[in-house]
Amino acid sequence: MLRCGKFDLSLERPLVMGIVNLTPDSFSGDGLASDATRAIAHARKLIEEGADMLDLGAESSRPGAIPASLEEEMDRLLPVLGALADCGVPISVDTYKPEVMQAAIDHGAAMINDIFALRRPGALEVVAKSDCAVCLMHMQGEPLTMQQSPVYGDVVGEVRGFLAERVAMAVAAGIDRRRLVLDPGIGFGKMLEHNLALLAQLEETTIDGLPILAGISRKSMLGAITGHPVGERLAASIAAALMAARHGARILRVHDVAATRDALSVWQAVEAAKPASRSGLLPA
Repeated sequence: MLRCGKFDLSLERPLVMGIVNLTPDSFSGDGLASDATRAIAHARKLIEEGADMLDLGAESSRPGAIPASLEEEMDRLLPVLGALADCGVPISVDTYKPEVMQAAIDHGAAMINDIFALRRPGALEVVAKSDCAVCLMHMQGEPLTMQQSPVYGDVVGEVRGFLAERVAMAVAAGIDRRRLVLDPGIGFGKMLEHNLALLAQLEETTIDGLPILAGISRKSMLGAITGHPVGERLAASIAAALMAARHGARILRVHDVAATRDALSVWQAVEAAKPASRSGLLPA
């Protein structure tokens, strides 16, 4: 069970988190920074398609992204977040700025999704005094430079070690373990071989069984594998989501909610038809 603000979320099956991108420079071309009305409509459409959660991001974290100012991020985020406060599903806000975290929580956010894993001064304290969940992500470097020369000796071990350290810090600050989610940061300061190793050994990046969030949808690693541009990566994104679920992810952060839910439903139906001793990770 994941404690997520006023929500208690069962993790018996993988949850689908729909992406609502409020930036002007999304890598996938779905940025809605200039149109809050369209962003709100898109969010509601994702819920209709079966999203268990939404993730709102108002500052780009794509490789090479220029940081947004605090004012820009707030202006993009708060009108949309406020309009979705009673939408019926938990809203996650993708931010690393403590001021934005506090404003998001005040406006009803149920989760903070932090690419810096609460390392920015004040971030840990903001989340600790709230009742929201928090996703702690691994990233080598920062978005502007993270893909220039990432180096690892043992990527799985190093990511797991970092996440273990951040979990210990969060718990010491008073954040209940039931509020913690971990993200190995596929695509954040990693080359293709690092991303593939993390996906293949995803279950080994968790700490004490804490739920793993996987965000692979439409990412460049899929383009490197298939040769397809970002607008033609639906099949690859679905395959990656199923692989992530097979290897232990309990939250799948995706652009294509309906297609992902359909794929998971087929897999769950097949798993349910197997003898109990042969059943995989996805329950009926």
